[in-house]
Amino acid sequence: RPVLPLVLGLSLGCSLSLLRASWSHGGGEEQCPGAAGRPGAPAGGPHLDAAEGRPGPGHEDFRPRIVPYYRDPDKPYKKVLRTRYIQTELGFHERLFVAVLTSRATLNTLAVAVNKTVAHHFPRLLYFSGLRSAKVPHGMVLVAHGDERPIWLMYQTIHYIHQHFGSDYDWFYIMQDDTYAQAEQVKALVTHLSINQDVYLGRAEEFIGGDEQARYCHGGFGYVLSRSLLLRLQPHLDSCRNEILSVRPDEWLGRCIIDFLGIACVSQLQGQHYHTYELAKNVEPEKEEDEEFHTALAVYPVSDVTLMYRLHKHFSRIQLERAYQEIQDLQMQIRNLTSLTPAGEAGLTWPVGINAPFLPKSRFEVISWDYFTEQHLFSCPDGSPKCELSGASKADVSEIIEWALEELNGRYQPLLRFSKRQLLNGYRRFDPTRGMEYTLDLLLEAVTQKGHSHVLTKRVSLVRPLSKVEIIPMPYVTEATRVQLVLPLTVQDLDFVANFLDMFAMNTLDTHDNALLTLLFVYRPYDAQQVGQVDVFAGVKAMVGELEKRYAEVKIPWISVKTEVPSQVKLMDIVSKKHPVDTLFFLASVWTEINMEFLNRCRMNTISNWQVFFPVHFQEFNPALVYRGEQTASSGTDFLRDGHFDRHSFAEACFYNSDYMTARTKLAADILDQDEVLESMEVFDVFLHYSGLHLFRAVEPGLVQKYALRSCNPRLSEELYHRCLLSNLEGLASRSHLAMALFEQEQANST
Repeated sequence: RPVLPLVLGLSLGCSLSLLRASWSHGGGEEQCPGAAGRPGAPAGGPHLDAAEGRPGPGHEDFRPRIVPYYRDPDKPYKKVLRTRYIQTELGFHERLFVAVLTSRATLNTLAVAVNKTVAHHFPRLLYFSGLRSAKVPHGMVLVAHGDERPIWLMYQTIHYIHQHFGSDYDWFYIMQDDTYAQAEQVKALVTHLSINQDVYLGRAEEFIGGDEQARYCHGGFGYVLSRSLLLRLQPHLDSCRNEILSVRPDEWLGRCIIDFLGIACVSQLQGQHYHTYELAKNVEPEKEEDEEFHTALAVYPVSDVTLMYRLHKHFSRIQLERAYQEIQDLQMQIRNLTSLTPAGEAGLTWPVGINAPFLPKSRFEVISWDYFTEQHLFSCPDGSPKCELSGASKADVSEIIEWALEELNGRYQPLLRFSKRQLLNGYRRFDPTRGMEYTLDLLLEAVTQKGHSHVLTKRVSLVRPLSKVEIIPMPYVTEATRVQLVLPLTVQDLDFVANFLDMFAMNTLDTHDNALLTLLFVYRPYDAQQVGQVDVFAGVKAMVGELEKRYAEVKIPWISVKTEVPSQVKLMDIVSKKHPVDTLFFLASVWTEINMEFLNRCRMNTISNWQVFFPVHFQEFNPALVYRGEQTASSGTDFLRDGHFDRHSFAEACFYNSDYMTARTKLAADILDQDEVLESMEVFDVFLHYSGLHLFRAVEPGLVQKYALRSCNPRLSEELYHRCLLSNLEGLASRSHLAMALFEQEQANST
């Protein structure tokens, strides 16, 4: 009896399903609705084009069609070239392109003000002028048409936009340099408009003495054109230039669009309003209370540069206040909803809306705090226990203290007003899940409304959260660039050369990778004198000869150098002079295991005149300490057990010869033939101090080195020698392995 309702429900459900299936397949001769004109096609359905498979007029359908793949067996197979980005293959366009109409008279004044206020908010912005100025301001892209006539300038601008950007952007915003536009509001406007409609949106104005129904968009307040409208307008531009007479360029463009496309300007479309505001003379933006002014997307006319900056400051303050209000509203909603969660009020994190602090799973994952005062930092980059607080760290501490006082005064005023006496203790740490955290012990003086003062100590906690992640635009690079490997060799490296050459042959020569190798033999003075009788590198040269016999098309040149101190910069100077300026160098070490995966990343991460790449290789631990007689783990084991990323080594580097020569020229002018300075420098230091390039240093799991005890040359600088020793010591084993080795040794000694 208890399961009787379940049985009845299942029976009823199965019966209804079978009955519905019989109704669906009752008409066995019914054809698919796509076969238009065939017998059995359903009456009243949408008429589809049988040849194209598309809906008929009035029945627009955006559903995807599956196109079956067919390859003619009689035709030879041709490799399909895929685009680099899926966005290009799918035909996506960028959102917004902005054109600013300027003149030679206002290029260095109003146009510069536009560039400094709103240009960085738009993804792409160009300036169009009739005549080119003698000098274009820095950071501005100017297109000069060679004629100052307004109608000609508008005609050439529309033609240029269509020719160069018509297939790349969905929306085009045209404004004048005496217009202030709220960039974020304009971007928000176009994101809410449909791209499959012809759009001519702006401040609609009536033609003088014309039809009341026909309106054009006033050029002073800017206007938005859709890509579809621009494509339809392009064939008629020449006719508009020859047939339409007008004094104002915005009226000419509006008449052209109306006469040939039948589209008039509108101020409201698809529920979106294009709000504008016309400024009066001698206006004070800070005192303007009109609601239309605060909601305006475009303000016109802006008579001078100072007014442009004042408008930008005023609207930026309004946007900032709105953002703070939205944050407060969201925090209140989070507080209200937290009580309904399983964790209750205890699940509420501080600050509200920011990720909770990182919870370490072991003592090795604990994020340490750095102690600081207003004058010193007690966790220094060079490892020293105490260093002077300067630069960005000093500015960071000063800003945090000022912000803490501002928050305290904002919370307790007008009852109390705080002023700083001294920073007693300061702690900070970087939490990758939320940002930089601070804890400050402040000695404050509190003053009441009656003037009584009291000194007290207050501890405050602050968080500087991680802001919005932005994609940095980078130049386009390919994976077809030839890589020139440079391998310096000393007498101490002879035992590892055979393994390096074997890996190079297997991973580059056998796979026909576009990579070449140059060997750099570094002779000591004594060995160089005896090279006629005993050549210490004779074995290496024999290995190179065998490789050249095995691979007939491969030549591996070598360069011999005599020096007591094998400075990396001096060696690179010799190699640089023997190669073209467009050569991509990979400076390797004898313990490096070359593979195609890393070489491709070397090509992709190194950009001429833009970026150099210094990978952090993975160093395997000493197997005698890690495994202690056990079987060596395979290559697929956990990296955390087998080794570590050696952050003290800068031996590997990828860079272009032209970039190195430019930085080296600046270094030579600075040191003035003081060659002893080069002995204390590496290639990394040359790029760091004498180039404006991006230095990309990242861990590289594809660059693995077997354990080997490096020989540290005491003739090098103290810093380089110290880094070499640290690399050897940290490369022995992990702390747990070292502790286990010490424990076993103590047990053996006690017995």
